[in-house]
Amino acid sequence: MAFDHKELILEIQDQYLADDNNRPWIVGFSGGKDSTLLLQLTWLAVKKISEANRTRPIYVVCNNTLVENPKVIEFVEGVLGKIQKAAHEQSMPVFVKQTTPALEDTFWVNLIGKGYPSPNNVFRWCTERLKINPTTKFILEKISDSGEVIILLGTRSDESSNRAKNLKKREVKGSRLRKHILQNAYVYAAIKDVKTDDLWQYLAQVPSPWGASNKELITLYKNANSGDCPLVIDKTTPSCGNSRFGCWVCTVVKRDKSMEALIENGEDWMEPLMELRDLLAASRDDENAREKKRKDGTEEDGKLGPYKPKFRADFLESLLKAQKEIQVEQPDINLINYQELVAIQVLWHRDNIFDFNVAEIYGKVLGRTLDLQDSNDQVIREKQMLKEACQNDNEDFQLINELLALQKSKTILMKNYGLQNDLENHLEKVVKNSKTS
Repeated sequence: MAFDHKELILEIQDQYLADDNNRPWIVGFSGGKDSTLLLQLTWLAVKKISEANRTRPIYVVCNNTLVENPKVIEFVEGVLGKIQKAAHEQSMPVFVKQTTPALEDTFWVNLIGKGYPSPNNVFRWCTERLKINPTTKFILEKISDSGEVIILLGTRSDESSNRAKNLKKREVKGSRLRKHILQNAYVYAAIKDVKTDDLWQYLAQVPSPWGASNKELITLYKNANSGDCPLVIDKTTPSCGNSRFGCWVCTVVKRDKSMEALIENGEDWMEPLMELRDLLAASRDDENAREKKRKDGTEEDGKLGPYKPKFRADFLESLLKAQKEIQVEQPDINLINYQELVAIQVLWHRDNIFDFNVAEIYGKVLGRTLDLQDSNDQVIREKQMLKEACQNDNEDFQLINELLALQKSKTILMKNYGLQNDLENHLEKVVKNSKTS
């Protein structure tokens, strides 16, 4: 191998023992080639230190956007399980942490619930919500606990000229560390000088110390013909580029070459994902799919607003149909979770969308009842009483139900701010519609 891995292991070992304040190490782990090499070298370095001196905690942080390529996330979660088990068996101070976006930040809650258009380079709303925020939250918690942290990243100068510039920009003179954009955080890019060919040669020859299969990782790359998406912890982290492992819904790239390659290499069950991804890409500039006005009511030539309610409902139906089709071969894969479905219904109510119902769409596609906390006996009795109080006037009954739905949506999201304004806007809309009809 062209790079001296033994020397690099000694350097990492020296850095681990360099100071006595035990600033935690946070290893950004995506499960790809770069982060795997970084963690493997780090593990071997710390393993050579006596147990009594392994006092600095090492957090292996992996971010799951909830819309990762299913084949990749299955592999990564298997590796994370092996890392946690081996850390316990080998008395390593290694702790696995998987971060996920907050409910209000997930891809489907924003796209189907709020009507955000599919991302592009101009409006790339996904990166911060799905990747940066969850990992930053964890890092800030550790800074709060320990005062400072050191973040180990598998960025390499060989990957691109931009990465080389970013690595150079924040170097601390006379130190292996560079400053991070977060206060009291430093970055240690231990493998920054390792060349790609040398990286693959090392992983092929040196077995994983936590018992995972590097050959399986190499095969995954071969089948996808792809690079991996780095753990994104700030806006200076390079994007995934045009060929990468990443979110299967990504419309920032023109084509998802890694998913195309996986399908060509036998993963036929992923075809519905490709079709949905292409539908999102096409819908971005489709005037039939998007409102002409923005959510604040403003209108600007050439710029469209959020997705129309019908497109949101139709896409949710398509998403659930794809999930049903995929689960024939991959029963453990869920493309959208229960909490997201609840949040989407809440947001539809807040947007005064009452013509479409999440539970009805769910039942239509999957043939099962979806309890959105609205179908228990007490609620049914309350609605019956309301109907009687309205003397079976369907218009009054419908209006009061809609106002109650708006109030409930605020309660579920624990955000009562703006409730009065939402209620007044809806009443104003109903009055306006009644005058024109």
